[in-house]
Amino acid sequence: MLSEQKRRLLDAYGRGLELYKQRDFQGALRFFSEARQIEPQDGPTNLYISRCEAYIASPPPADWDGVFTMTTK
Repeated sequence: MLSEQKRRLLDAYGRGLELYKQRDFQGALRFFSEARQIEPQDGPTNLYISRCEAYIASPPPADWDGVFTMTTK
């Protein structure tokens, strides 16, 4: 059985992921930030926060398929 904290984390993360796929990076960032407040060390959450920030700064092309392309190592 999931704890209430884990349930809240998964809800915020899932909502963030939905918005991310819809190219609403500002909205997604809000939910991923909420998830990070619940679990600061969650790797996937922190990864998507970084990706949202990158896409807010430099949006992906119109034909973006949801794949993140690394530009640095």
